[in-house]
Amino acid sequence: MDAGPRRPIGGHRLAVMERQTIVVGYTPTRPGELALERAIEEAKIRDARVVVVLSMFGGRKTGLEDVEQARRALGSAEDRLKAEGVRFELRELVRGKAPAEDLAALAVEENADLLVIGYRHRTKSGKFFLGSDAQDILLAAPCPVLLVRPPEDEPD
Repeated sequence: MDAGPRRPIGGHRLAVMERQTIVVGYTPTRPGELALERAIEEAKIRDARVVVVLSMFGGRKTGLEDVEQARRALGSAEDRLKAEGVRFELRELVRGKAPAEDLAALAVEENADLLVIGYRHRTKSGKFFLGSDAQDILLAAPCPVLLVRPPEDEPD
């Protein structure tokens, strides 16, 4: 006997879970590698897509060697993401914007659920303040930000 269409209990609609998107600010540094590692872990937990962003200012502020190093690093990140079986997209941004602006804008564009960034150790006096990029990202991000840094006893 068919009781007709099912109605949600208490009148609530059951939401269909959408795939999540994690944006990770990537740099060819130890904090950048740790951010990528954590983004991969989060993607596996959330069944999310990872958008890896390498942002460079461009123009006179970015030399050819910097661009080549960045492209090699993105290639390594791509190999890692493929090996981990995570859905991903790579973005190399050279738009004349600071990394904080690029990451915040891309997080909005991608409707990101999480933004992951690496953070380097600061001096004792510098620990009272975040680095300007990290602080700018935290202030501009339209979603939660996960700040990843190396262990205290590990050099930058």
